[in-house]
Amino acid sequence: MNKFSREEFLFLARIAQQTERFNDMIEFIKHFLDQELNKEERSILSAAYKNVVGNKRAELRVLTAIEQKESRKQTDQYTLNYIRNYKHKIEGELKNSCAEILNLIDTTLYPNAKQVDSKVFYLKMKGDYNRYLAEFLLDNEYHGAVEQATQAYKEADILAKSNLSTTSPIRLGLHLNQSVFYYEILQNATEAIRIANDAFEQAIAQVDTVNEENYKDCTLIMQLLRDNLTLWNNPEEEANDDQ
Repeated sequence: MNKFSREEFLFLARIAQQTERFNDMIEFIKHFLDQELNKEERSILSAAYKNVVGNKRAELRVLTAIEQKESRKQTDQYTLNYIRNYKHKIEGELKNSCAEILNLIDTTLYPNAKQVDSKVFYLKMKGDYNRYLAEFLLDNEYHGAVEQATQAYKEADILAKSNLSTTSPIRLGLHLNQSVFYYEILQNATEAIRIANDAFEQAIAQVDTVNEENYKDCTLIMQLLRDNLTLWNNPEEEANDDQ
């Protein structure tokens, strides 16, 4: 398989995506990370890790809810320990998956990136996967993940505002996820709303100029921004991100 070309590995990654074998997608993608990825290749990479990590995050939310429910019922300690051990197992898997993509970003993807949109894309990913870690890590590990996410989002923000249009899906996706980070992790609703509102207002002022290729993604993310701005007036709701 090592003799396959870049195009053949990309084809295999697409097939793996269609069959929802996301770990296989990642393995195929790793064979062509030696050069800067184009838009389609970045999308494939993002989808692979989004699904692997997204599934683990969903599993962890379910286990956390079960743990809380059983604690309220005063379930015996043996059962609670079993649930918690299983939860720790999922946390370990999630931590490893996040660490893997973060390492790829730092050692390969970002250093190889020449285009500004690629740089913003990877910095956004770095912010996102540190944000996912901050959802469950504790103490020093939590603070480390928060610091890394904050810095990555800020660096991406500076690059995006200087080089990408206000309707760029990459820039909009960055500000969507950055605002979720401020709201859910830093619990800074004021800053979250400012980021989301600025991104939405600046994009809507230019939406008529968006080309056909980007229009669907642009308007979808704008809708998510608007939904979050509405939801954040109701703290019981969960915000959207584009992951």
